[in-house]
Amino acid sequence: MLVCVPLGLLTDAEAWGEWDVQYYADKLGFIPEGMKHFRSTLHPLLPDYSAPGTGSVTGYYISAVVGVVLIYFLWMMIGKILAKK
Repeated sequence: MLVCVPLGLLTDAEAWGEWDVQYYADKLGFIPEGMKHFRSTLHPLLPDYSAPGTGSVTGYYISAVVGVVLIYFLWMMIGKILAKK
């Protein structure tokens, strides 16, 4: 799956679910309360899938690897907690 990461670079369309709050305002006519509140407090680890000093494709791969590693460790921790019970 990591090999397919740069396919997102072939289009100008935004990835599903990665819309900014203005998108919701335009489509729904309002911005959901939770998005208004957390917009200023939550920040992505690698904004715009980029890492400082890297190109767009390299940044996509770095973001993908970081995401896979974080999800792997999250599931490992959940598995260990459930195994103890």
